Amino acid sequence: MVRIRSSQKFFTEEEAINLTGICAEHLRGLAETKHLGSMALAADSTVRKWLFTISDLMIMAVLHPRCEH
Repeated sequence: MVRIRSSQKFFTEEEAINLTGICAEHLRGLAETKHLGSMALAADSTVRKWLFTISDLMIMAVLHPRCEH
């Protein structure tokens, strides 16, 4: 189960990693193959960031176990 603040609507990749326990590599792979999350362009740069909703996090937590490495 993932516990979050009720006021938070979107989660960055780093927050999703901490909440789900899935490593960055597996998180990105799961997001791409299952079409979860969305890419956003960070303000003041050309860096793209993954953003996830609570629904995305719940699906990831069910589909992929916590990483042990």
